[in-house]
Amino acid sequence: MLIFDTFLRVKSANKTVRYFNEKELRLPRYDRFRELHWRKPTVAAILSTLKNPAYAGAFAYGRSRVVRNGPSPTDKSMKKVSQQEWKVLVRDKYPAYVNWETFEKIQSMLKDNYAEYDRNKTRGVPRPGEALLHGIVYCGECGHKMVVQYKKGTQYLCNYVRQQYGTPVCQRIPGNPVDIEVVEKFFQVISPIELDAYSKAIALQTQADASIQKAHLQQLERLRYQVKLAERQFNQVDPDNRLVASELEKRWENTLRELRHAEESFAQQKEKIAVISLPEELRLAFIDVGKNLPALWNKTVSQQQKKAFLRCLIDKVVIHRSESDIVHTRIVWKGGETTTIKIPVAVGSLSQLSFAKEMEDKIVELSQSGRDDKEIAEHLTNNGFRSPMGCEVLLNTVKSIRLKRRILKNRAQSHPRFITGFLTISQVAQITNISAHWIYDRIHNGQIKVIPTYLPQYKKGLYLFPDNEETINMFHGLKNGNFQNLRFS
Repeated sequence: MLIFDTFLRVKSANKTVRYFNEKELRLPRYDRFRELHWRKPTVAAILSTLKNPAYAGAFAYGRSRVVRNGPSPTDKSMKKVSQQEWKVLVRDKYPAYVNWETFEKIQSMLKDNYAEYDRNKTRGVPRPGEALLHGIVYCGECGHKMVVQYKKGTQYLCNYVRQQYGTPVCQRIPGNPVDIEVVEKFFQVISPIELDAYSKAIALQTQADASIQKAHLQQLERLRYQVKLAERQFNQVDPDNRLVASELEKRWENTLRELRHAEESFAQQKEKIAVISLPEELRLAFIDVGKNLPALWNKTVSQQQKKAFLRCLIDKVVIHRSESDIVHTRIVWKGGETTTIKIPVAVGSLSQLSFAKEMEDKIVELSQSGRDDKEIAEHLTNNGFRSPMGCEVLLNTVKSIRLKRRILKNRAQSHPRFITGFLTISQVAQITNISAHWIYDRIHNGQIKVIPTYLPQYKKGLYLFPDNEETINMFHGLKNGNFQNLRFS
């Protein structure tokens, strides 16, 4: 019974094994001669107990099949089958440790702990990774479960279609903005809940300590019986049978050694059991955890605990990047209720914003009315606009758009330079409809050979080209591939 109670509390077979080993508890196991031995618990032993329907009072037959892997008679293996494929299942046949509903719940938890992310089946146990929604996030484009990638920051990646058909990745969405918004909605849902987590933690810990103490006492009782049995067997043996007497003496010594070790272990466990004591500030915070959880979230809650908290209320999260800068997110709560939100995400350039043209027109309008860049940035931020990489409109974003539209505030800013007989790079770019960046790139790699000219009215040297038709034709020729390079002396 302690195995089932512990698993339902810690929700993992591995954690159950660690808990039993920390408390130095042993499990009964049969050897090949069907003799009972109490041994250190293993994951396989815990799983065999949790999956055995006999502990739920049921008789089952045909839980596995022989599968042939080749033509040879020896090429075969045993394969576990699902409950629907069992040949015989008779409930309420034996005295049960747990009821059948609890047994089925445990089977569902074990299956869910097995992380088959790519096959779109299970969630896996909460792990210490940064992504809070791993195992419960789904693609809104194709409906498959998304995996986590940490190579270039936390990302949710839908690669099921790529794995199956070799097509490009369905969706790649940054994880942090989605996690932050989902956690915020989680806090809003849980804040009205009045839950005395401190009292419940004390009650659960007290119950667990009582169960452990009972298991240790039962183990001591068993070992004391074995010691008395070994002593009686040794006393009844004929001294002339030296080999038998020696073997019985050896068994007696071993059981005495085990008993002494168990008594020492029980004494140590009793010393460890103490009344839970928390600082007053933390204790008051846990008394109403629904309201105080946001303050504790990044201080005392681990990543695994955060994910476990979210899974208590959230069934799944569906995300869809319908626009380059917005992720449509639908949170499906336990019970079927849903919450839909739009989450802004960072993009690489201003043109990728869905409202880029509208924001640019607003900046031009406000700049022409005489408002400065800072006022414009604050006004746009308050009206829901933002810069490509931030959650608000930056001063530099306003300035760059204003200068691009040739709205100049003073001569210290960039302004057109007119030099008689020559063309600057910006003027050449405007006339030829060639990107200024493209011209700068060819100057730097040596395809356009030109020496900067230094004029007294400018602090930096300027790349100047003769203001004639031949210059324009030369640039067009380089762009079209007619020339390999250009030279201006």
